Amino acid sequence: MSADRFDAEELATWSALATLLEWLPAALDAQLQRDAGLTHFEYGILFALDDADEGTLRMSTLAAYANSSLSRLSRAVGRLESRGWARRSPDPADGRFTLAILTEDGRDAARAATPGHVELVRRVVFGSLTAAQARGLRQASLRIVGALREDGGWRPS
Repeated sequence: MSADRFDAEELATWSALATLLEWLPAALDAQLQRDAGLTHFEYGILFALDDADEGTLRMSTLAAYANSSLSRLSRAVGRLESRGWARRSPDPADGRFTLAILTEDGRDAARAATPGHVELVRRVVFGSLTAAQARGLRQASLRIVGALREDGGWRPS
């Protein structure tokens, strides 16, 4: 096996994963845009805030969860603010940080967007896999994420 080329098995696996990485985000964005007027990134922000204690996270924490720069996150939160779904405030515990805070309208928007999102994910991901394959996908995904970042990324509470 050459160190600078994939073998046939690696290439087959990598091409399948690379295709998934291209097609799935586009499908998620299209469904959320159509049904809720949100990008998948914006939905992820609303979802993470809805899952957080008191609907509040530091922007830096939210950026780490989203694997996003603070500037990209700030623009997205600004769009959510313009819709009345989030607001920003200095962290009273440490004014060097800014909090992202989910509003009640934002909570309603996240919860209204969730059924369509869940339906799509169940149909295209879980509907395509056995329960054992789904567990294997989770385990493989966690191993890959762990190889990329020690913190392991966002986990639901």
